[in-house]
Amino acid sequence: MSIALWIIAGIFAIAFTAGGIIKLTWSYDRYAAKLHWPADFSPGKVRFMGVIEVLGGLGLVLPALIAPISWLVPVAASGMALYMSGAVTERIRRSEYWDLLGDLLFLAAMLFLAWGRFDLSPFA
Repeated sequence: MSIALWIIAGIFAIAFTAGGIIKLTWSYDRYAAKLHWPADFSPGKVRFMGVIEVLGGLGLVLPALIAPISWLVPVAASGMALYMSGAVTERIRRSEYWDLLGDLLFLAAMLFLAWGRFDLSPFA
């Protein structure tokens, strides 16, 4: 089980971190031109989402490498699950049901990772 949790953490850490870096480095206008949802948020809120994604993505793997703070991995996964529940809520509000599937996948993966690292296979 530990290997599966590491794979999930690694894949989603890359995805969250990459998405966050894009939100932080691209201009708001460039980002809003590629996607439609940023129009509902201010540039500052989109940047803040980028910060959350980078920190959350790093929090899924880096604390596991430092034994005294490995307990932060399931905490980071729980935080990212809360973040993704906001994304799911926004998709439902906008009636974007096809895009909702990806957000639900991210949400389910974060819930599974949090459960796995809290209960199934915690770091010893």
